[in-house]
Amino acid sequence: MQHRSRPEDIKLLVLDIDGTIAGANNEIRKPVIEAIRAAQARGVQVAIATGRMYRSALRFHQIVGSTLPLMAYQGALIQDPATQTVHRHWTVPRPLVLQLLDYFEQPELRSQLYVHFYINDQLYVRELTPETKAYAERSTIQPIAVGDLRTTLATEPTKVLALSDDIALIDRLLGRLQSRYTPAELYLTKSVATFFEATNPLVSKGTAVRYLAEECLGLTAANVMAIGDNFNDVEMIEYAGVGVAMGNAPEAVKAIANWVAPDVENDGTAAAIDAFLL
Repeated sequence: MQHRSRPEDIKLLVLDIDGTIAGANNEIRKPVIEAIRAAQARGVQVAIATGRMYRSALRFHQIVGSTLPLMAYQGALIQDPATQTVHRHWTVPRPLVLQLLDYFEQPELRSQLYVHFYINDQLYVRELTPETKAYAERSTIQPIAVGDLRTTLATEPTKVLALSDDIALIDRLLGRLQSRYTPAELYLTKSVATFFEATNPLVSKGTAVRYLAEECLGLTAANVMAIGDNFNDVEMIEYAGVGVAMGNAPEAVKAIANWVAPDVENDGTAAAIDAFLL
């Protein structure tokens, strides 16, 4: 695809975290930070759009020096860390959460899936498994084990996640549930190969970035550059005047991008900023 913006048009740079600015070590490497700083010095504002919890994303928001609202949970929660103003909070309707939970707890799935409910920026799980502990370590969050997740549903979740090390199982789950629910009922995606995620149907990083650009900043899509590495980044990559996929992205994600950067361990975000903004 041809990109639709000139470097001088770009006023907003939107970055995913995992697989985009943070690699296996869960940190942002120095060349990436330096490139972000250089873009900011040229007047480009920087924002984070992530599937992560708000609190888990906060340190990355601070490291990149963003002064804009933070788009967490695929954009289900858009909150300004400076003022604590909540711009948007779209939750998953309770009846659908219960249906998903019934589906996940079928005998043939229950032992293979680890289900996470995100409510009021807390993580609720059935039990603390090694998989959940590994997830919690990377996201620096203390999960709350509750046994039956139905007991948490006095408040609707911001996001529902099912985790499994069996990638084929997650793919099957996504396929089956996409045929069961229309896009008007639930937004279903994968943020990494082992994470199945469900949010309110109005949610995507694309709608979040559009809101930030157009409603908050008075910009158009042509003024936006977005960089991501997975299926949950597709909508924002498509929306942006310059949409960049990381070298570590699945082929289907690369196919919709204007440009494919080197992978995250080779500072692909820095290369993209250099190519389009500097």
